[in-house]
Amino acid sequence: MDRKNIEKIAANEDDRILLAKIWDKISRGMQKNILVHTGFLSPREQQMAQYLFGNEDGLRFFGGYDEAERRMLVFLPDYCDETALYEEGPVSCLEASFYHTETPSHRDFLGALMGSGITRECVGDIFVEDGLAHFFVTRDIAPYILQNFEKAGRTALKLREIPFSSFHLPEQKLFEIKDTVASLRLDSILSAGFRISRGAALEYIAAGKVAIDGLPCEKADRSIAEGSKLSVRGLGKMRLTQVGHTTKKGRIAVTIHRYE
Repeated sequence: MDRKNIEKIAANEDDRILLAKIWDKISRGMQKNILVHTGFLSPREQQMAQYLFGNEDGLRFFGGYDEAERRMLVFLPDYCDETALYEEGPVSCLEASFYHTETPSHRDFLGALMGSGITRECVGDIFVEDGLAHFFVTRDIAPYILQNFEKAGRTALKLREIPFSSFHLPEQKLFEIKDTVASLRLDSILSAGFRISRGAALEYIAAGKVAIDGLPCEKADRSIAEGSKLSVRGLGKMRLTQVGHTTKKGRIAVTIHRYE
């Protein structure tokens, strides 16, 4: 564990600022042996923080539920256990109800939260279903949101805080695609899964809009392994569920599940 590693890990000035902020907060908590946490981090930011601190005792990532994508880095002192994260810990789960005839999107919720002056690091994962949405926020910002967050887009909301035990991960609708590809390159898989041209796939990759298992990737020739989850900003998410046989023409059969 060495602060000098920030320069080795950071790819740009924004990374350096973020990592320095994380270092100062977490290392201070370690020295005082008190519970401290960062804001919500993206998968890439979590990976950088993991490289920075290594396998130090007491560190863990937490986003409100086991499969969370956006998570905080938390230092738990030796007198605390995991229950401290769920009992008045750093994360709150909020539920927003609205009329079933309304159809606000994930983007509507995130945009409305950001428009309220709330920073991205204060907001974790967001799930929108028919008539209901759940989202995770830092506990200190929850009272403000409960009092002031009234609309997502044009949709009026009724908010309340719920215990973590009442949150259930929504079952995502899947659209199955069976196709053949010339190779398992990233651009080929994106083209098949989102039904776009290879050229369009290359543009999304070059623009930095593509992530593999939550981590950004700008290499079009990156080989995609079976089970990998791909996301493209503006298009959605999908998983390369199965890599099958090779056809007589040398193409590879694939099964892709795209999240609707």
